[in-house]
Amino acid sequence: MLNEFRNFLELPYAELEDLNLMAKDQRKNRVAADVIQEERLKYLTDEPRIKAVTVVFSDLEGRLHMLDYDKKFFVKGWDNLTFDGSSIRGFTAQRESDLRLGIDWSAFYWVPADIFGAGKVLVFGEVVDKNGGTYSADIRGVLKQFANEQYATNGYTLNAANEIEGFLFDGIDAERNFHETGSFEYVNTGGYYYSLPGDPLREFIDTAAEVQRAMGFENEKDHPEVAPSQFEINYTYGDVVTAADQIQLYKLICRQVATQMGMTASFLPKPVTGVNGSGMHTNVSITKNKKNLFWDPNGNEKVSKMAWQFVDRILTHGNDICLLLNASVNAYRRLDPHFEAPNQIKASATDRGSMVRIPIGNEKSARVEVRSVGPDANPYLVLYSVFKAGLHGETSKIKNLRQAERYLPDNVYTALEHFRGADFVTTMLGEDVKARYADLKQASADRCARLLGTIVKAPEVQFHHDVYNQLLWNKF
Repeated sequence: MLNEFRNFLELPYAELEDLNLMAKDQRKNRVAADVIQEERLKYLTDEPRIKAVTVVFSDLEGRLHMLDYDKKFFVKGWDNLTFDGSSIRGFTAQRESDLRLGIDWSAFYWVPADIFGAGKVLVFGEVVDKNGGTYSADIRGVLKQFANEQYATNGYTLNAANEIEGFLFDGIDAERNFHETGSFEYVNTGGYYYSLPGDPLREFIDTAAEVQRAMGFENEKDHPEVAPSQFEINYTYGDVVTAADQIQLYKLICRQVATQMGMTASFLPKPVTGVNGSGMHTNVSITKNKKNLFWDPNGNEKVSKMAWQFVDRILTHGNDICLLLNASVNAYRRLDPHFEAPNQIKASATDRGSMVRIPIGNEKSARVEVRSVGPDANPYLVLYSVFKAGLHGETSKIKNLRQAERYLPDNVYTALEHFRGADFVTTMLGEDVKARYADLKQASADRCARLLGTIVKAPEVQFHHDVYNQLLWNKF
């Protein structure tokens, strides 16, 4: 059918940015959920050019799932969207498969038609159990509940900003084809901060940055990273749930833009040995009444006693939560000290090999940076475990805790042992969800060579939770 017969919503990028920043301000200012719901439903009802609402949610491992609902059906039935949870890895067993998707109306996005398709808007879903409560394996809902409790009880706003690195490889589906090709092909070999205007890496970065800007990310800077064909696109701080949502959107946008350009955006932590891997440095702070509680101009490294206590608890539980921050077999290749790997369970203002760094800051930007996070980790689990440990964890009696000679695991099996044996994780996630997560990671690990060796093995890519091919998994 000719396009002139399809009058679907296609907005200019500048208009998209205005709409998304408006929605972001409502979220930041905690406008009542029923007010936003009424406003969004009216918009959907009154805007005839919208054909579908894309509802997204994440599974336990952090893989993003998307469903398109016809707009007219959605407007009438948004409060009873059921789906089969047994088909989602880490969700319900077959005997108890029915789950419901609630709608987080505050997490509503107007999307570029050239990337997502004309006539669509996007909203984040919340997985609801049969009793109407937050489903225990929907960590987004768990994180949101925790953040709301901290605000209600202490007046705390939990803030985060993530620096997400990735690689751009030649060809579509380069990861899914790795078990046949055995290698990835760079599209640029320039290195840190270097790419010519118009080369494939620069065009990719420019396009992805434009999409993120249009979706209200409030970009800061973007550039090629240290390794060949590596990139990073930075954007501003947000409340903890918004920050995690933006990580999911960031990876979705990068993958879609790369695919449209005939390439693959990969968030494997170490897809190529011999060069720097990709990280997801996680910057966090806590504010109360708009005051940064991590700032103290007279404190050690100009951060507060509260911030240092937060750091000490993270260091105490570093091994407990390592599997949550480094969620794949491939992630343990990145924890290599030869490439500025943050594998030491230390805190430092300068040593980039430390798990936790205290960046230079001021009253506005003082923060704690957790560096030992892979870009393939579930962002909701990462931020939940960091804030839960930092606020509610224990503090070890280890002498000189911040500089002790302690290291993170260098393989997934050791990380699994720490995880399974950690009482703190049981308290944080509950026995059932903890066991489900561990079983998923064990299954993936058992399909890979037990020792990493010096080359990336096909199974660690093809059975990666972010990459895996349903057809391949079904052969086991």
